[in-house]
Amino acid sequence: MGPNSCIKTRIHTRSVSISLWICGIFTGVMVLMVLIPSYTRAEQSKPGEYEVKAAFLYNFVKFVEWPDAKKTRAGRIINICILGQDPFGDALDFIQNETVQGLRLVVKRVARQHTGDCQVLFISNSEREDIRHILGLVKALNVLTVGDTEGFAQKGVIINFYIEEGKVRFEINLNALKRSELSISSKVMHLARIIQDE
Repeated sequence: MGPNSCIKTRIHTRSVSISLWICGIFTGVMVLMVLIPSYTRAEQSKPGEYEVKAAFLYNFVKFVEWPDAKKTRAGRIINICILGQDPFGDALDFIQNETVQGLRLVVKRVARQHTGDCQVLFISNSEREDIRHILGLVKALNVLTVGDTEGFAQKGVIINFYIEEGKVRFEINLNALKRSELSISSKVMHLARIIQDE
């Protein structure tokens, strides 16, 4: 096995470990630490912030139901879109072309005019000045909006990540969820901080 193959194997192992770590959270399994290969030395470490958020995005798909399956899941594809400056880097690579409940996941970086093609839309902090306009574009399109910027949930983003005591957590805007006509499993709702509109 050459050096490149070794690196690819380790990256895949890291992604799988992170995904299982988040899945454990959703199923009530307490996972304190994930074994991640190091390229310089073998050691234990926790996944990085955006690796954890990427794994959450992956698992959100498992626990969300869209109201019109024929429309939102056309072609048996779930589009997970990133709008604005991409903070994930390669952290989302492990999601690309994965299958969840028979649906293929496709990660896309999109412009505003293409947000209607998304089932999950992560709105970057770079778009904070126009957040209300962006939410208006997807208002009636049954899109799960996600962000990680303070105040996004109060402005109408459905799920917003935040950091508390060094851990990635998330909040859910119930009013925005109702307007989207999406359904989120109680397993996710019980983990969230509930937020209302401003």
